Amino acid sequence: MTESIHPKTELGYVSITVPDLARSLDFYQNVLGMKIHRRGDGTAMLGGGGANVLELIEDPSAKRAHRTSGLYHFAILRPSRFELAQSLRRLAETQWHLEGFADHLVSEAIYLPDPDGNGIEIYRDRLRSDWPQVNGKLQMGSDPIDLEGILAELEGHPEAWTGMEDKTILGHMHLHVGSVEKGTAFYHDVLGFDMIAGLSQAAAFVSAGGYHHHIAYNTWNGVGAPPQPPGSIGLRHFIVRLPDTTELGKIADRVRTAGLDIEEQNEGLLVRDPSANGVILSTPTAK
Repeated sequence: MTESIHPKTELGYVSITVPDLARSLDFYQNVLGMKIHRRGDGTAMLGGGGANVLELIEDPSAKRAHRTSGLYHFAILRPSRFELAQSLRRLAETQWHLEGFADHLVSEAIYLPDPDGNGIEIYRDRLRSDWPQVNGKLQMGSDPIDLEGILAELEGHPEAWTGMEDKTILGHMHLHVGSVEKGTAFYHDVLGFDMIAGLSQAAAFVSAGGYHHHIAYNTWNGVGAPPQPPGSIGLRHFIVRLPDTTELGKIADRVRTAGLDIEEQNEGLLVRDPSANGVILSTPTAK
């Protein structure tokens, strides 16, 4: 039985390819309220002023791939229901297209695409003490959301929103894969994330430290969906942050024992799941 990944493991940031950096920055800054943490030639790192949440890499020749593995959505975790309400109000003000809403029992979520169709979830967590359990097993759902209740959080706060605050983080990643079974063999059996829930052979949810999920993966693009071609719009990689180099070494050893390739990067160790989705194993002290 694989030892669980360290309970203090968390996500760092997600890196995606976009064809037009200026257009993406206009959306992420003016619609979502992100701030630029660092800007380079064809690149930008964004967040709420604290942790890095999103890296944009420009490739003007990048095209959208369909029915492949890759990004389903990345999830931006707001600190409270009030901040989620601020995001909802801003999305309404800008009339950005929304794809849906859901009350997941453990959280409340808004779903939308960026200008290139990259999926985004903006959500807030309920207190862990309020997460429903049945026979010791965490329960999640997709119930209708209370939009009026969320917007009521803004009552008495007429001041203009100045954007996402520094406690905003990347809460979880949701991926398209070709096989849930192979995804579980990687994320659970090798990396050591705990299995939280599975939807038959269609999707699975795994986490560290009892969180509702840090990573989800599904076959909604088709069982056997191929990896997205090089140079596609979408996911490049995301960061899994281990608490220290000792824990990073343990996971790296398990990856090597499983016969998987490891590529050294500035941010850490790049590995790929069976559907070629990139995961960089890192620590808080990595660049």
